[in-house]
Amino acid sequence: MQTVTLSLYRFPSPLGRLWAFTQMGLARRALARVPGIGFHKLVGSGTGEGFTPVPNTAVWGILATWPDAETAQSGTADGPFARFRARASEHLTVFLSPLSARGRWAGTEPFAPDIDPGDGPLAALTRATVRPRALLRFWRRVPAISRVIGADPHTLFKIGVGEVPWLHQVTFSIWPDTAAMAAFARADGPHARAIAAVREGDWFAEELYARFRVTGTRGHWPGARLESLPA
Repeated sequence: MQTVTLSLYRFPSPLGRLWAFTQMGLARRALARVPGIGFHKLVGSGTGEGFTPVPNTAVWGILATWPDAETAQSGTADGPFARFRARASEHLTVFLSPLSARGRWAGTEPFAPDIDPGDGPLAALTRATVRPRALLRFWRRVPAISRVIGADPHTLFKIGVGEVPWLHQVTFSIWPDTAAMAAFARADGPHARAIAAVREGDWFAEELYARFRVTGTRGHWPGARLESLPA
């Protein structure tokens, strides 16, 4: 069964941030050589809850797919992942099993959903390429959505990341169960109204929506409510 990982790293010092920024280009070849790694992306993040147009130069990440859980565990323990971890003040890797996915990311379908026999915490990932003509309208909506996600008592973790600032946006959140995730998605508010505006205005050139079962975590992240997640 395919395993997906999202690894996040925090760099508090200016030199650490500069090093992380350079790795967005330099680490690509090293990542491609990691045994078993499939689709992978180096990403930056946004400030605040993460869903803002202002980059957060302290937090960077790596999203990757693996053929199975064992390969994911070993792959994220060494190589570029270890180098990021050694320089970071805080780090977190979330291990995920795909449940559903629709859409494309850079022209590919990176996630391979499988039958899920279990229950427990879920993660949601959305990725979109925003059309340049819709940038201003899109980012006007985002702060209100960010506040709603941050205030939701059921959200265990949330962050906004992306490959190219403003144009490529990825949202990632973890929820205790299907009911909590569905209640947020269906509730009338900034999120629902933004989705309606996206559909009506054709704001995205490409989009992908995926759900995952959270199968494990490694590390620690301030503000994340990870106590209930599998270790």
